[in-house]
Amino acid sequence: MNRRQFITSSATTALVSSRLLAKPKERNPFCVFTKPFQSLSYDDLADVIAELGLDGIEGTVRPGGHVTPVQVPEELPKMVEALRKRKLDLTIMASGINNADDKLNVRQLQVAAKLGVKRYRMGYYKYDLKRPIAQQIKDLRPVLDNLVALNKELGIQAIYQNHSGSNYVGAPLWDLNKLFEGYDSKYISVGLDMAHLTAEATRSWPIQANLIRPRIGALYVKSFRWENNKRLNCPLSEGIVDRKYPEQLIKSGFDGPINLHEEYINHRDPKLVPKHIEAFRKDIATLKEWLGWH
Repeated sequence: MNRRQFITSSATTALVSSRLLAKPKERNPFCVFTKPFQSLSYDDLADVIAELGLDGIEGTVRPGGHVTPVQVPEELPKMVEALRKRKLDLTIMASGINNADDKLNVRQLQVAAKLGVKRYRMGYYKYDLKRPIAQQIKDLRPVLDNLVALNKELGIQAIYQNHSGSNYVGAPLWDLNKLFEGYDSKYISVGLDMAHLTAEATRSWPIQANLIRPRIGALYVKSFRWENNKRLNCPLSEGIVDRKYPEQLIKSGFDGPINLHEEYINHRDPKLVPKHIEAFRKDIATLKEWLGWH
Protein backbone atom coordinates (compact mmCIF):
# COMPACT_ATOMS: atom_id res chain seq x y z
CA MET A 1 0.00 0.00 0.00
CA ASN A 2 1.46 3.37 -1.05
CA ARG A 3 1.19 6.57 0.97
CA ARG A 4 -1.87 7.88 -0.93
CA GLN A 5 -3.71 4.56 -0.51
CA PHE A 6 -2.85 4.52 3.20
CA ILE A 7 -4.17 8.06 3.72
CA THR A 8 -7.37 7.31 1.76
CA SER A 9 -7.93 4.07 3.65
CA SER A 10 -7.30 5.75 7.02
CA ALA A 11 -9.64 8.63 6.19
CA THR A 12 -12.39 6.24 5.13
CA THR A 13 -11.98 4.20 8.31
CA ALA A 14 -12.08 7.34 10.44
CA LEU A 15 -15.21 8.58 8.67
CA VAL A 16 -17.03 5.27 9.13
CA SER A 17 -15.93 5.09 12.78
CA SER A 18 -17.07 8.64 13.48
CA ARG A 19 -20.48 7.90 11.97
CA LEU A 20 -20.83 4.80 14.09
CA LEU A 21 -19.72 6.49 17.29
CA ALA A 22 -21.28 9.91 16.82
CA LYS A 23 -24.35 10.70 18.87
CA PRO A 24 -27.38 11.27 16.59
CA LYS A 25 -28.25 14.92 16.14
CA GLU A 26 -31.51 15.17 18.02
CA ARG A 27 -33.52 18.33 18.01
CA ASN A 28 -34.21 18.29 21.74
CA PRO A 29 -31.63 18.07 24.54
CA PHE A 30 -31.91 14.64 26.19
CA CYS A 31 -31.15 14.42 29.91
CA VAL A 32 -31.89 12.31 32.98
CA PHE A 33 -32.70 13.16 36.58
CA THR A 34 -29.66 12.12 38.62
CA LYS A 35 -31.21 11.63 42.07
CA PRO A 36 -30.15 7.92 42.00
CA PHE A 37 -26.51 8.94 41.40
CA GLN A 38 -25.90 11.37 44.26
CA SER A 39 -23.38 8.98 45.82
CA LEU A 40 -21.08 9.33 42.80
CA SER A 41 -18.32 11.88 42.39
CA TYR A 42 -18.91 14.53 39.74
CA ASP A 43 -16.42 12.83 37.44
CA ASP A 44 -17.96 9.38 37.89
CA LEU A 45 -21.42 10.86 37.35
CA ALA A 46 -20.27 12.50 34.12
CA ASP A 47 -18.73 9.23 32.95
CA VAL A 48 -22.02 7.38 33.50
CA ILE A 49 -24.06 10.01 31.66
CA ALA A 50 -21.61 10.11 28.74
CA GLU A 51 -21.61 6.32 28.50
CA LEU A 52 -25.42 6.35 28.33
CA GLY A 53 -25.17 8.64 25.30
CA LEU A 54 -27.04 11.59 26.81
CA ASP A 55 -26.65 15.34 26.40
CA GLY A 56 -26.76 16.28 30.07
CA ILE A 57 -28.47 15.96 33.41
CA GLU A 58 -31.12 17.38 35.65
CA GLY A 59 -28.80 17.59 38.64
CA THR A 60 -29.95 17.95 42.24
CA VAL A 61 -28.88 21.31 43.68
CA ARG A 62 -31.08 21.59 46.75
CA PRO A 63 -31.24 20.53 50.41
CA GLY A 64 -30.09 16.91 50.51
CA GLY A 65 -28.96 17.11 46.89
CA HIS A 66 -25.68 16.40 45.13
CA VAL A 67 -24.89 20.05 45.82
CA THR A 68 -26.63 21.81 48.70
CA PRO A 69 -27.64 25.48 48.45
CA VAL A 70 -24.83 26.74 50.70
CA GLN A 71 -22.27 24.72 48.69
CA VAL A 72 -23.26 26.25 45.35
CA PRO A 73 -20.47 28.87 45.04
CA GLU A 74 -17.74 26.25 45.54
CA GLU A 75 -19.29 22.99 44.33
CA LEU A 76 -21.52 23.89 41.41
CA PRO A 77 -18.56 25.01 39.24
CA LYS A 78 -16.92 21.64 39.90
CA MET A 79 -20.02 19.75 38.80
CA VAL A 80 -20.39 21.84 35.66
CA GLU A 81 -16.68 21.47 34.82
CA ALA A 82 -16.83 17.67 35.18
CA LEU A 83 -19.80 17.55 32.84
CA ARG A 84 -18.30 19.89 30.26
CA LYS A 85 -15.07 17.90 30.11
CA ARG A 86 -17.27 15.19 28.61
CA LYS A 87 -19.25 17.64 26.45
CA LEU A 88 -22.30 17.40 28.72
CA ASP A 89 -24.53 20.07 30.22
CA LEU A 90 -26.27 20.75 33.49
CA THR A 91 -29.42 20.91 31.39
CA ILE A 92 -31.70 21.64 34.34
CA MET A 93 -30.70 22.49 37.89
CA ALA A 94 -33.22 20.79 40.20
CA SER A 95 -33.53 23.31 43.01
CA GLY A 96 -35.78 24.20 45.91
CA ILE A 97 -36.05 27.82 44.78
CA ASN A 98 -39.54 29.31 44.56
CA ASN A 99 -38.98 32.98 45.48
CA ALA A 100 -36.49 35.79 44.98
CA ASP A 101 -36.72 37.15 48.52
CA ASP A 102 -34.22 34.73 50.04
CA LYS A 103 -30.62 35.91 49.53
CA LEU A 104 -29.42 32.33 49.27
CA ASN A 105 -31.86 31.70 46.41
CA VAL A 106 -30.60 34.78 44.59
CA ARG A 107 -26.98 33.74 45.09
CA GLN A 108 -27.64 30.24 43.71
CA LEU A 109 -29.22 31.63 40.56
CA GLN A 110 -26.45 34.18 40.10
CA VAL A 111 -23.80 31.46 40.26
CA ALA A 112 -25.77 29.14 37.97
CA ALA A 113 -26.36 31.86 35.38
CA LYS A 114 -22.70 32.85 35.42
CA LEU A 115 -21.79 29.22 34.73
CA GLY A 116 -24.12 29.20 31.72
CA VAL A 117 -26.88 27.06 33.25
CA LYS A 118 -30.02 27.87 31.27
CA ARG A 119 -32.79 26.33 33.39
CA TYR A 120 -33.69 25.45 36.95
CA ARG A 121 -36.55 23.44 38.35
CA MET A 122 -38.45 25.33 41.02
CA GLY A 123 -39.52 24.18 44.46
CA TYR A 124 -43.21 23.42 44.89
CA TYR A 125 -46.03 25.54 46.24
CA LYS A 126 -48.85 23.93 48.21
CA TYR A 127 -52.43 24.98 48.82
CA ASP A 128 -54.09 25.41 52.18
CA LEU A 129 -57.32 23.51 51.51
CA LYS A 130 -59.08 25.42 54.27
CA ARG A 131 -58.79 28.62 52.20
CA PRO A 132 -60.25 29.56 48.79
CA ILE A 133 -57.99 28.37 45.97
CA ALA A 134 -58.56 31.38 43.70
CA GLN A 135 -57.32 33.78 46.37
CA GLN A 136 -54.20 31.71 46.97
CA ILE A 137 -53.38 31.87 43.27
CA LYS A 138 -53.70 35.65 43.43
CA ASP A 139 -51.49 35.73 46.54
CA LEU A 140 -48.70 33.94 44.68
CA ARG A 141 -48.53 36.47 41.87
CA PRO A 142 -46.35 39.05 43.68
CA VAL A 143 -43.95 36.25 44.61
CA LEU A 144 -43.70 35.19 40.99
CA ASP A 145 -43.45 38.79 39.78
CA ASN A 146 -40.20 39.14 41.72
CA LEU A 147 -38.87 35.74 40.69
CA VAL A 148 -39.61 36.28 37.01
CA ALA A 149 -37.93 39.69 37.17
CA LEU A 150 -34.80 38.07 38.62
CA ASN A 151 -34.87 35.33 35.98
CA LYS A 152 -35.09 37.97 33.25
CA GLU A 153 -32.19 39.91 34.75
CA LEU A 154 -30.02 36.77 34.88
CA GLY A 155 -31.20 35.22 31.62
CA ILE A 156 -32.33 31.95 33.19
CA GLN A 157 -35.59 30.01 32.88
CA ALA A 158 -37.60 28.63 35.82
CA ILE A 159 -39.38 25.32 35.25
CA TYR A 160 -42.29 24.33 37.48
CA GLN A 161 -42.97 20.59 37.37
CA ASN A 162 -46.58 19.54 37.86
CA HIS A 163 -46.93 17.07 40.71
CA SER A 164 -49.89 14.86 41.60
CA GLY A 165 -51.44 15.15 45.04
CA SER A 166 -54.31 16.70 46.97
CA ASN A 167 -52.65 20.03 47.72
CA TYR A 168 -49.95 20.68 45.12
CA VAL A 169 -50.15 23.87 43.14
CA GLY A 170 -50.01 22.70 39.53
CA ALA A 171 -51.58 19.28 40.06
CA PRO A 172 -54.61 20.12 37.85
CA LEU A 173 -52.49 22.28 35.46
CA TRP A 174 -55.29 24.81 34.81
CA ASP A 175 -54.05 26.67 37.90
CA LEU A 176 -50.54 27.00 36.45
CA ASN A 177 -52.03 28.35 33.25
CA LYS A 178 -53.79 31.00 35.32
CA LEU A 179 -50.83 31.60 37.63
CA PHE A 180 -48.34 32.11 34.77
CA GLU A 181 -50.66 34.32 32.71
CA GLY A 182 -48.81 37.28 31.23
CA TYR A 183 -45.31 35.93 31.93
CA ASP A 184 -42.83 35.26 29.14
CA SER A 185 -42.23 31.50 29.03
CA LYS A 186 -38.53 32.23 28.44
CA TYR A 187 -38.36 33.08 32.14
CA ILE A 188 -40.95 30.79 33.72
CA SER A 189 -42.43 27.66 32.20
CA VAL A 190 -43.95 24.28 32.98
CA GLY A 191 -42.04 21.03 33.21
CA LEU A 192 -44.85 18.79 32.01
CA ASP A 193 -44.62 15.51 33.91
CA MET A 194 -46.49 12.85 31.96
CA ALA A 195 -46.85 10.44 34.86
CA HIS A 196 -48.21 13.00 37.32
CA LEU A 197 -50.50 14.37 34.60
CA THR A 198 -51.85 10.89 33.83
CA ALA A 199 -52.34 10.08 37.51
CA GLU A 200 -54.34 13.27 38.07
CA ALA A 201 -56.32 13.50 34.83
CA THR A 202 -56.60 9.85 33.76
CA ARG A 203 -58.57 9.97 30.50
CA SER A 204 -58.83 13.76 30.23
CA TRP A 205 -55.07 14.41 30.29
CA PRO A 206 -55.00 15.55 26.63
CA ILE A 207 -57.19 18.52 27.56
CA GLN A 208 -54.76 19.71 30.24
CA ALA A 209 -51.77 19.05 27.99
CA ASN A 210 -53.36 21.11 25.24
CA LEU A 211 -54.18 23.94 27.64
CA ILE A 212 -50.65 24.20 29.00
CA ARG A 213 -48.84 23.55 25.68
CA PRO A 214 -47.68 27.18 25.10
CA ARG A 215 -46.04 27.19 28.53
CA ILE A 216 -44.16 23.88 28.34
CA GLY A 217 -40.43 24.40 28.86
CA ALA A 218 -39.42 20.77 29.44
CA LEU A 219 -41.01 17.33 29.14
CA TYR A 220 -40.60 15.02 32.14
CA VAL A 221 -40.95 11.37 31.16
CA LYS A 222 -41.58 8.42 33.48
CA SER A 223 -44.38 5.91 33.89
CA PHE A 224 -46.47 3.93 36.35
CA ARG A 225 -49.34 1.47 36.60
CA TRP A 226 -52.21 1.02 39.02
CA GLU A 227 -52.17 -1.95 41.40
CA ASN A 228 -54.89 -2.36 44.03
CA ASN A 229 -55.81 1.33 43.58
CA LYS A 230 -52.23 2.37 44.33
CA ARG A 231 -49.78 3.98 41.98
CA LEU A 232 -46.69 1.86 41.28
CA ASN A 233 -43.76 3.41 39.41
CA CYS A 234 -42.40 1.14 36.70
CA PRO A 235 -40.26 1.03 33.52
CA LEU A 236 -41.57 2.99 30.53
CA SER A 237 -42.33 -0.21 28.63
CA GLU A 238 -44.61 -1.46 31.42
CA GLY A 239 -46.56 1.70 32.29
CA ILE A 240 -49.68 3.48 31.13
CA VAL A 241 -48.43 6.93 30.04
CA ASP A 242 -49.15 7.68 26.40
CA ARG A 243 -46.20 6.64 24.25
CA LYS A 244 -47.28 8.84 21.32
CA TYR A 245 -47.36 12.16 23.17
CA PRO A 246 -43.59 12.94 23.33
CA GLU A 247 -43.24 12.68 19.56
CA GLN A 248 -46.47 14.62 19.02
CA LEU A 249 -45.20 17.39 21.29
CA ILE A 250 -41.92 17.65 19.38
CA LYS A 251 -43.75 17.72 16.05
CA SER A 252 -45.80 20.66 17.37
CA GLY A 253 -42.57 22.69 17.58
CA PHE A 254 -41.46 21.97 21.13
CA ASP A 255 -37.66 22.25 21.31
CA GLY A 256 -37.04 22.06 25.07
CA PRO A 257 -35.35 19.24 26.99
CA ILE A 258 -36.67 15.71 27.20
CA ASN A 259 -36.00 14.75 30.82
CA LEU A 260 -36.16 11.05 31.75
CA HIS A 261 -36.83 10.03 35.37
CA GLU A 262 -36.38 6.56 36.87
CA GLU A 263 -38.16 6.21 40.21
CA TYR A 264 -38.95 2.50 40.55
CA ILE A 265 -35.70 1.45 42.28
CA ASN A 266 -34.67 2.68 45.74
CA HIS A 267 -32.50 5.74 45.08
CA ARG A 268 -31.12 5.94 48.64
CA ASP A 269 -28.93 2.82 48.49
CA PRO A 270 -25.57 3.49 46.77
CA LYS A 271 -25.14 -0.24 46.15
CA LEU A 272 -28.01 -0.07 43.68
CA VAL A 273 -26.30 2.41 41.33
CA PRO A 274 -25.48 -0.34 38.78
CA LYS A 275 -29.17 -1.34 38.71
CA HIS A 276 -30.17 2.28 38.14
CA ILE A 277 -27.73 2.52 35.23
CA GLU A 278 -29.23 -0.56 33.58
CA ALA A 279 -32.77 0.69 34.26
CA PHE A 280 -31.94 4.00 32.61
CA ARG A 281 -30.32 2.19 29.70
CA LYS A 282 -33.55 0.25 29.04
CA ASP A 283 -35.82 3.28 29.49
CA ILE A 284 -33.60 5.37 27.20
CA ALA A 285 -33.93 2.72 24.51
CA THR A 286 -37.72 2.63 25.00
CA LEU A 287 -38.04 6.41 24.85
CA LYS A 288 -35.87 6.66 21.74
CA GLU A 289 -38.12 4.07 20.12
CA TRP A 290 -41.18 6.17 21.03
CA LEU A 291 -39.52 9.24 19.53
CA GLY A 292 -38.15 7.50 16.46
CA TRP A 293 -34.59 8.41 17.51
CA HIS A 294 -32.60 5.52 16.07
